[in-house]
Amino acid sequence: MNIMITGATSGIGKALACQYSASGHKVIACGRNLDKLDALQSENDNIHPLCFDLTEFDTYPELNDDNQLDLLILNAGDCEYVDNPLHFDAKMFERVININLISIGYALEKWLRHIKPGGRLVVVSSSAGLLPLPRAEAYGASKAALTYLTQTLAATLKQNHVNVTVVLPGFVDTPLTERNTFSMPMIVTVEEATKQIITGIENGKSEISFPKVFIFIMKCLRLLPSGLWQRLATRMK
Repeated sequence: MNIMITGATSGIGKALACQYSASGHKVIACGRNLDKLDALQSENDNIHPLCFDLTEFDTYPELNDDNQLDLLILNAGDCEYVDNPLHFDAKMFERVININLISIGYALEKWLRHIKPGGRLVVVSSSAGLLPLPRAEAYGASKAALTYLTQTLAATLKQNHVNVTVVLPGFVDTPLTERNTFSMPMIVTVEEATKQIITGIENGKSEISFPKVFIFIMKCLRLLPSGLWQRLATRMK
C-alpha cells in the first residue's frame, strides 16, 4: 500500500509509520522536524519523509498523479489547557484550533482527491470531544469539531468510493500526554494504541475507539443531564 501519515515524528504517528514500513508498505511520513524525519528514515525501510509546517497552507507539498494513496492518516495534533477561563488565552486557543482542526482542512484540500477509489481516510481525533471536560475548552472543542467533520465526510464520500474512519483514543502514553499533570485513567501504551488502529483499519471500521471500558464510561456520562455533569466536572477540576 501507499500510505501518507501526518505527525509521524512522535507518538502514535511514528509508531504507525514504523509498523506499516516494517510490513513492507511505502510510507510518506510528514512532520516539521527534519532531524526526527531523517532519523525515522534511516531506521526504517520504505519511509519517504516530507518536512513542512502543517499550519502553513503554502508549504504543503503537491502530490503528482503517480502518488495515489491507499491510506491517508491525518494524525498530527497538540494539546494546551485553559487554566483560568477569566483570563482566556485567545492566542493559545488559536494555536490549538489551527493544528488540530484547520490543518486538517488544508490536508483535505491538498490530498483527499489523491486517495484511490476504495482507499481510506483516517482521522485521529480524541475521546475528549465526547464530553465538556475541565480546562479542555480549546483541545476538546477542536476534537469535537474534528469528529463531526470526519463523520460527515464518512457519509458524503461514499459516492466517491472513499472510506472514512475516525479514531477516538482515550489516554495514550506519548510525549504529548507526558506533559499532563493529572491522573490519566486506563492509559494505554502507544504499541497497544497502534495495534488497535491498524486492526480497526484492516477490519474496515468507521470508528475506532479504545480502551473499550473507558470509552463506554465516557459515552454513558454523555447521557447525564447537563446540570449534573457540570457539577461532576467542577469536582474533577
